[in-house]
Amino acid sequence: MTNTLDVITFGEAMLLLVADRPGPLELAQAFYKRTAGAETNVAIGLARLGLKVGWASRLGTDSMGRYLLAAMTGEGIDCSHVVCDASQPTGFQFKGSVTDGSDPPVEYHRKGSAASHMGVADIDEAWLLGARHLHATGVFAAVSATTLPAAAKTMDMMHAAGRSVSFDPNLRPSLWATPELMRGAINDLATRADWVLPGLEEGRFLTGKDSPESIATFYRQRGAKLAVVKLGREGAYFDSDSATGYVAGFPVSKVVDTVGAGDGFAVGVISALLDGLTVPAAVTRGAWIGARAVQVLGDSEGLPTRAQLNEAGL
Repeated sequence: MTNTLDVITFGEAMLLLVADRPGPLELAQAFYKRTAGAETNVAIGLARLGLKVGWASRLGTDSMGRYLLAAMTGEGIDCSHVVCDASQPTGFQFKGSVTDGSDPPVEYHRKGSAASHMGVADIDEAWLLGARHLHATGVFAAVSATTLPAAAKTMDMMHAAGRSVSFDPNLRPSLWATPELMRGAINDLATRADWVLPGLEEGRFLTGKDSPESIATFYRQRGAKLAVVKLGREGAYFDSDSATGYVAGFPVSKVVDTVGAGDGFAVGVISALLDGLTVPAAVTRGAWIGARAVQVLGDSEGLPTRAQLNEAGL
């Protein structure tokens, strides 16, 4: 089968409203309008690097849905499998501003959204298998009772077809009934992936292990060809068939917003591996894009173009 796309991802896009000043959300008087969503951040980042990307989702036909669809289409992403449903609303979120480099407060309004009604029936097998790679996250799986089996199905189909699959746990405890249910479901999905990309604290929760090495080993023993443990400003640890080691983080003069850093990291690793680079080079690119992501207000402004990537020698 000829690959018509490089990467496909399934997930919810939300309208993001970012406070224009630090402090509690209720005291903000104005907000910047942006796009949000773990999978859509990755889709945007990969598209900016020149990869052919497809995104499947559901949106409302409200102004928020129209804004998000236009934004994604404007990035050159294949949105042919985005369903616009007049009977369901588009999800949105508020995000605060911080000045100390900490994680900003985030308030979600996504319950009952159009994307929460996605399920196995939304999977177009021919379209999906027309891609080289699937990027999956724990967010889409957590959105509703129907998105979890859909997430597992897409990963199984790609794996069976010999395509590569990446998985970022992207834990969202508020979307799961219990921490135990979240741990079990996320680890089950991770066994279906070739490349697993947890953060250090995520990995500690999911595996019960403490060190980056033992967390990576946990996923390698369960079938991952590559496990990368993100260490924030310290960089990352990776364990693969071809190489194992640490990559240092890139210095950042001022952290503006930590949200989206992990998605930027995924963009770097996925794009580099699909470009045919070595694992250390891929993790280095991930660390560089992740560092760019924390220096801007929104979730995707820091994602580079291919020209910027080339200028950085990555």
